[in-house]
Amino acid sequence: MTAEKKQHLDSLFDAFSIIAEGKYVFLCDMSEDISRWSQSAVDFFDLTSEYMKNAGAIWSEHIHPDDRSSYDKSISEIFAGTNASHDIQYRALAKDGTYVSCTCRGVVIKDTNNNNVYFGGVIQNHGLLSYNDTITGLRSLYGFIDDLQSIFWNKVPCSILLVGLSRFSHVNDVYGYTFGNSVLRQIGNTLREQFAGKGSVYRMDGTKFAVISKVLSEEQMSAICKEIQKKFSHQFEVENETLSLSLNAGIVRVDNFDISTETVYCCLKYAYYQSKDRKLGHAVIFEDALTDDNRQLIGKLNTIRNSVAENCKGFFLCYQPIMDAKTEKIKGLEALIRWKNNSYGTVPPVQFIPVLEQDTLFPELGQWILRQAMNDGKLLLKNHPELILNVNLSYTQLEMSSFPAELMKLLDETGFPPKNLCLEITERCKILDKGLLKNVFRLFREHGIKIALDDFGTGFSSIGLLRDIPVDIVKIDREYVSKINTSKNDQQTVRLISDFAETFDAEVCVEGVESEDIRNSLIQCNVSSLQGYYYSKPVPIDQILDKYGS
Repeated sequence: MTAEKKQHLDSLFDAFSIIAEGKYVFLCDMSEDISRWSQSAVDFFDLTSEYMKNAGAIWSEHIHPDDRSSYDKSISEIFAGTNASHDIQYRALAKDGTYVSCTCRGVVIKDTNNNNVYFGGVIQNHGLLSYNDTITGLRSLYGFIDDLQSIFWNKVPCSILLVGLSRFSHVNDVYGYTFGNSVLRQIGNTLREQFAGKGSVYRMDGTKFAVISKVLSEEQMSAICKEIQKKFSHQFEVENETLSLSLNAGIVRVDNFDISTETVYCCLKYAYYQSKDRKLGHAVIFEDALTDDNRQLIGKLNTIRNSVAENCKGFFLCYQPIMDAKTEKIKGLEALIRWKNNSYGTVPPVQFIPVLEQDTLFPELGQWILRQAMNDGKLLLKNHPELILNVNLSYTQLEMSSFPAELMKLLDETGFPPKNLCLEITERCKILDKGLLKNVFRLFREHGIKIALDDFGTGFSSIGLLRDIPVDIVKIDREYVSKINTSKNDQQTVRLISDFAETFDAEVCVEGVESEDIRNSLIQCNVSSLQGYYYSKPVPIDQILDKYGS
């Protein structure tokens, strides 16, 4: 191999290594059949060298005899040009003489003339992960993910249940962690008994468990779950102690294998948190959680999720003006995310934001929204220097310790003035630690950033949030507005919220202003700002500039 070819090989290998996240990297120059492998793989499997000639054959000798034929077939297809990717699971012989389970994924890289140049990818050594939970003896989260991937490879329809306990910290506080572990073991045993011969049980993170069943429908799984919940809430005995435990449950059906396992897990977690936050623990089947055809919806979410990974392809922002209630001149804009592609058209955020909030990719989308909104907002500040840009925040962004620093970096990069930024939070933030929220918001306000509490009045904890977390703006939800010109109760409610907010030095913005009658009624209610279709529906930034730019 020439020095130039080796340099190209090493450069590309280094690029693979940056995104490998703890996996072994391999890269082969296909014309020379010379490969470079991660040194950690060389050491673990006792390979000949970091650089190897005919590495495919060398590696084949390390693969378990029962798995070798499928591996050899896949590699032959790669080098014959009949396949451009490699996704296979096998057992490989380690240096200590034991076999470990591995997943190998690779792709062929072509040149501009469509010739095969490199074959590279990663190998994940599952032997380095704990596939069994030490407390319950069940398969762990890693085992769950591994088995779910196997189901997708084999295209086996299944139903998946995610269950977890509410307020389990109370058990640990009262009885101690040793007893808490006994409770988890007992729960694991109960699930194993209830689903014996019907599904595999897993201990997930924290106090959550999962079940994968290839024979039960989601309705049958929900019925079993209901019986388990009844048992846990009445006379559940552990070490001669009788407990009453609250169980939450989410269920998803898998029969579409054109999506990713990550999307399925994301939908499963969304159904679980719907059960926990909105359904008092009753099992939520994903198709019931959002009103859309389940198969179409999951496919749509998978496409949207992939769009986030592709530099937020297909996403765009619309902006809805916020008007001064006295002058009816523009005083702010709310940035609202949208997504579209040729297959699904334009998709509103209500169909994907609540689900994507459960996804590890969501912070990436949140960063994109903030950056885009700041760049767009700057275009209006020249002629409207006091204009406030409102951007919605997810609780998942706020719970990230790195978020405040990332926000400040974005402000520096875009040159957007902090005093013109308002971050909107919702009641969902109640699940976060109050001390964390106070510290984060104190930092934001020190830089002049404003905080708005969105959808005020839609949940039980809005008043508590306003009391505990100082905010600058309270946004009254549209459900109090649609009949305000005829409903004395709604008129009185808006006035009470306005007076209440005033005691906390917060302004009031009302959403859902869709007619002149509604506007006239609200102007009498001591509110500061108005927002709704009466003034403008959410529109792209160029339409905002055409109307308000000068």
